Amino acid sequence: MPTGKSRPDSQPSLMEQLLAHTLDPLGVVMLTRERIQETLEEAVQRGRVTRTDANDLAGELLRRGRQQTEELLTDMERALDSGRERMESATGKRSRLSDGVSRLARTAEAARRTVSPGGFPIPGYDELTARHVQARLDGLSRAQLREVGEYERRHANRKTVLDAVERALK
Repeated sequence: MPTGKSRPDSQPSLMEQLLAHTLDPLGVVMLTRERIQETLEEAVQRGRVTRTDANDLAGELLRRGRQQTEELLTDMERALDSGRERMESATGKRSRLSDGVSRLARTAEAARRTVSPGGFPIPGYDELTARHVQARLDGLSRAQLREVGEYERRHANRKTVLDAVERALK
């Protein structure tokens, strides 16, 4: 079991590297898109912020979160590559641990692809219920409304959302 302390006769473990150089300095906090949007929606309902400002703020928070996630994944991939190279040079052969590190690196790459920035007008759209989507249509431009309508038709094709988009376009 790692104790969190370096062994005096060898290099720090992979876990120690991740904690020391990747996670601790960032002060990582997990906050989902849904939680951000719920909080901003409450502020809109209380009249503390406009819907447009709330949408802009949500978009900026998600953009910054994606950027930070990208940086974290890059740091993790570097640490994993370093650990894999050290292990392979020490043993001269691939082991189950090396295979696990490779799988973890592939998982990090897959995660990187899922956080790539997009310009869709409603952040976290695919995770939202029809009611939540309808609540976020206010303040969208006609072009953005059309984009939401087209996306909805190609994916979930929810009648209530499509009707709300059509009403907003009138």
